[in-house]
Amino acid sequence: MEPGRAGCLLLFLLLPALGAAAPGEFDPYRVLGVGRSSSQADIKKAYKRLAREWHPDKNKDPGAEDKFIQISKAYEILSNEEKRANFDRYGDAGESQGFAQQQHRQFHRFHDGFYFDESFFHFPFNSERRDTSDEKYLLHFSHYINEIVPDSFKKPYLIKITSDWCFSCIHIEPVWKEVAQELEALGAGIGVVHAGYERRLAHHLGAHSTPTLLGLINGKITFFHNAVVRENLRQFVENLLPGNLVEKITDKNYIRFLSDWKKDNKPHVLLFDHMPVVPLLYKLTAFAYRDYLSFGYVYVGLRGTEELSSQYNINVYTPTMMIFKEHIDRPADVVQAREMKKQLIDDFLSQNKFLMVARLTSQRVFQELCPVKKSHRQRKHCVVLLTGEGEKFAEAYEAFLTFAVANTKDTLKFVHIYSDRQLEFADALLMDEEKYRGRSAVVILERRNNAGKIAYKALEEAWQGSKEDNFILLDLLDQLRTDPGLLSSETVVADLNDELAPMFLVRWFYSTLDYISDCWDSLFHSNWREMMPLLSLLFSALFILFGTVIVQAFSDSSDTRDSPPSGKEETTAKTEKNDVSFSKESNSRVPKKGFVEVTELTDINYTSNLVRLRPGHMNVVLILSNSTKTPLLQKFALEVYTFTGSSSLHFSFLSLDKHREWLEYLLEFAQDAAPIPNQYDKHFLERDYTGYVLALNGHKKYFCLFKPHRSGDEGGTLGSCEDYDALQHAEARGKLSCSPGSRSIKNKLHKLSFWMERLLEGSLQRFYIPSWPALD
Repeated sequence: MEPGRAGCLLLFLLLPALGAAAPGEFDPYRVLGVGRSSSQADIKKAYKRLAREWHPDKNKDPGAEDKFIQISKAYEILSNEEKRANFDRYGDAGESQGFAQQQHRQFHRFHDGFYFDESFFHFPFNSERRDTSDEKYLLHFSHYINEIVPDSFKKPYLIKITSDWCFSCIHIEPVWKEVAQELEALGAGIGVVHAGYERRLAHHLGAHSTPTLLGLINGKITFFHNAVVRENLRQFVENLLPGNLVEKITDKNYIRFLSDWKKDNKPHVLLFDHMPVVPLLYKLTAFAYRDYLSFGYVYVGLRGTEELSSQYNINVYTPTMMIFKEHIDRPADVVQAREMKKQLIDDFLSQNKFLMVARLTSQRVFQELCPVKKSHRQRKHCVVLLTGEGEKFAEAYEAFLTFAVANTKDTLKFVHIYSDRQLEFADALLMDEEKYRGRSAVVILERRNNAGKIAYKALEEAWQGSKEDNFILLDLLDQLRTDPGLLSSETVVADLNDELAPMFLVRWFYSTLDYISDCWDSLFHSNWREMMPLLSLLFSALFILFGTVIVQAFSDSSDTRDSPPSGKEETTAKTEKNDVSFSKESNSRVPKKGFVEVTELTDINYTSNLVRLRPGHMNVVLILSNSTKTPLLQKFALEVYTFTGSSSLHFSFLSLDKHREWLEYLLEFAQDAAPIPNQYDKHFLERDYTGYVLALNGHKKYFCLFKPHRSGDEGGTLGSCEDYDALQHAEARGKLSCSPGSRSIKNKLHKLSFWMERLLEGSLQRFYIPSWPALD
């Protein structure tokens, strides 16, 4: 046999073996711990058990999130019979199925045209043979929307869009790999999108060719248009950052910079280094912590910084980072290192995000400094000084600050608040008592829930900062350690105003600048495909404008000479018009007040009413039982009646007696909403979920949760009887007896209408799930 023919025959025999010897590394059976012959019930049971164990909100293991993603992906494959069959047949599912079929087709073409599959030569542009360094950066659409975009408000992202058979992608690969590793170590985010498998995401990002490089920051996309070299990519990422993150500090302005803590309510950070420009690592750090800290940079080699370096005894040969709080003459914390690493800086700054006595300027600051009590062992108490602005209150504040510095503890947070800027908060605690008017007061409080309920105790007399005041406060704090019941008063406080938020005109001005910048960039850099919508809108507006002018100019002048109708005829016409409209209104059906169309969610309509719900639509589902069905539905109709005008809202109810397991599974994804029952807890099946309301978004796979109102939280509620039947059947002139049982059941949906308003505003917390479970 000739050598050429022998080689061809050998290649013919080896090629199928090579194609079959490359199964996918991801095995969903192994991830879920089930066999290939397992039933759907076994697979579902294994998935629920592993999802409970590895959910990131319940499992604090560093690898819990990756493990949970693998579990969700495995269940998505095995719960779908088609994907499961593809995996059993080809060793993979989804995108890899196409690759296996492609290899099968290429194998048959081998007979006809002596075709060599490029995977035999291990070309780097094949998706199955691409550089493994990009694997950890791969982005998917849901991952990008739910995680990357929110994270871009903390750090900028550099994203590469690539594809198979992209020779330019191979050309930039060495530079990309080097820059990606360098920027990731500094704190920037890196992402890779494979346009062949993630076409939806590539289209969403506006990438019409490969390779495409773009930056993402604060949810805004910016395209890279220069040569792909290391210096250009570093400069591109640096230009994404705002220009006012770090202020240059010298002997002339350092006192003013450090004294601004009173105005912006932030600690101030100074970095002393011998580099003439601010390092990129420091800029990225300043962007990540810009909501908590203000940053300044001191170039120690510059003339005019000698006094500053001498004042704080700086070693000019070693980078030094200092944090200043209320006292600018000495730093609150210092770190020195020959080479500043991101992890070192993060650990240092995360421990110093607030002042010693921070001012409560927003609800976010209040929630972070005074977290909700989760258990008796995790009690966090806040000591609040309610004071005013100006020199009149300076002495009381200084005494409170001195007391806080001397009594710093992990379980105590000392804060202060300006009563005239947060009037509702101050009135709820001090009850507008005359003895506190125009004076400072101290209150010890503990947050009980996120709805604003707190337990507190105020010092009986106004705070003046005297030794007697210090002894009284110290004695109360000592009693609090052994007697949590010391906080005997309870109230509900409203959310704090955001004192530092920019005014509307300022926000509008910056939004306008961003829009003009985007249009300018699109005009010079975007291709015609991206410009077509804008050009179409422009020409449409011009056509309508000039068309209207031309029609008016050449219209028949005789129309203007027509005499108007007489007064009698005009009156007759109006009368006829009013008669017609009245007849229409009289014939139209007037809906009964409180009437709401509520359907039961069953396994028959489950797919159409939830799983395949149109984008933008939500199903508001009430959880009830057979014994509570009538009173809960009546109260539910009254609470949601004003929201029935929205065509995007659907209203349903779910029987707890039939579908408890479905509800238990869903609530496991809600943080602290429904604790996962212990398998040894004999009473977890008796948990009462009646009155829960879930707003389910079937398209985006998330839900919002309303927990029943406890009637004991608010006085006066138990005594009221909502005679709904009397309103509905007033013509019958009958009265329905209001039993205490029906009152307590109806009170579960108290304040549901306020929750619905927050739902439409989009301000409720969302709980995402990997897929909707079957309604068995």
